Amino acid sequence: MNLLTGRNMVERSSKFLFIVVGSVLFMLILYQYVAPGMMNFGSPHGYAQEDDADLFPTPDPHYVKKYYFPIRDLERTVDFEIKGDDVIVFLHIQKTGGTTFGRHLVQNVRLEVPCDCRPGQKKCTCYRPNRKETWLFSRFSTGWSCGLHADWTELTNCVPGVLNKKENRMKNQRKFYYITLLRDPVSRYLSEWRHVQRGATWKTSLHMCDGRTPTPDELPPCYDGTDWSGCTLQQFMDCPYNLANNRQVRMLADLSLVGCYNMSFFPEKKRAQVLLESAKKNLRDMAFFGLTEYQRKTQYLFERTFRLKFIRPFMQYNSTRAAGVDLENDTIQRIEELNDLDMQLYDYARDLFQQRYMYKRQIERREQRLKNQPLFPFRRTANADLTSRDNLPESEALRWPTEDYMNHIINRW
Repeated sequence: MNLLTGRNMVERSSKFLFIVVGSVLFMLILYQYVAPGMMNFGSPHGYAQEDDADLFPTPDPHYVKKYYFPIRDLERTVDFEIKGDDVIVFLHIQKTGGTTFGRHLVQNVRLEVPCDCRPGQKKCTCYRPNRKETWLFSRFSTGWSCGLHADWTELTNCVPGVLNKKENRMKNQRKFYYITLLRDPVSRYLSEWRHVQRGATWKTSLHMCDGRTPTPDELPPCYDGTDWSGCTLQQFMDCPYNLANNRQVRMLADLSLVGCYNMSFFPEKKRAQVLLESAKKNLRDMAFFGLTEYQRKTQYLFERTFRLKFIRPFMQYNSTRAAGVDLENDTIQRIEELNDLDMQLYDYARDLFQQRYMYKRQIERREQRLKNQPLFPFRRTANADLTSRDNLPESEALRWPTEDYMNHIINRW
């Protein structure tokens, strides 16, 4: 009797122990799936991971791609060596929000040695952490060293020599990472008109190309006197030499390909096509470009491109002077015609920008899911799936594993 009782007690103890162990294993497995998504213990960059995720908008699942871009055009993570010889060069196009972005670069980037911006001074000192050399070429760090609002043609020919002179040393090993901002052409055009109307001229711009500035015959002025203040929108549109027309394409293209400002070098249609294709190529090859209309996405892509974090998030301001202009449809159509090349470039740039954003978000979500995979008991299965995914098309690889799949696993448990 005692033997039977003892045997029953052992069996009960074994069953109880089995239940306890099974429960612990179940909780551990469940924790691996659920806890990483529910708990964040902060980030080395200064704000919590969940805040970082909530900061940026979710890619639009209904966005329709217009252009095909290979992975090499979508992937834009660079090994920016701030302690080495790498330099970020900001190409600032008028009225694209470049002043705000330029201030972000010198005042809002989390750096080991922040830029020294003193009250009353227009420029900041942005030295590398290990020596007194600049890592940033921009209006607010080096000033207009290559001319007021220098374009791609001017910057690429000017920047290396300027830095050699400033640092009093010759360097051929520098890596230059060009960046810029684009804006909706109609809004940008109206904003420039309003700025000119208030007295802006940018007449000190050099427009250097092939070693010389344009002659008065190549680039006639649109006004007599010191400025064009008070001009109407109609007067602004009527000037055939107005550099506001297709400004973004002109400032991003290699002007040497079309004889600089010599309009007789190519027929008009041929010249326009060469400029547009050159601007697209240069924009595509840049380390980074942002869009004024997408501030948070611009911040996201810059941070992921250069592995730098901003201290404060970008703000989207949709109320601008351009937005306050009430126009008839005929006037809008006329502005679009005058900026036809910019319209085509912006359409191209917006599609590339959205695809880069979607691609980067997909990559990050995939990496996060892989981090959340339990080490036990599915380690072998996970590794096998990863191996097989290398042979899948990219579209299928980025869909694995889906959130529905993860929820299905938890529900089955």
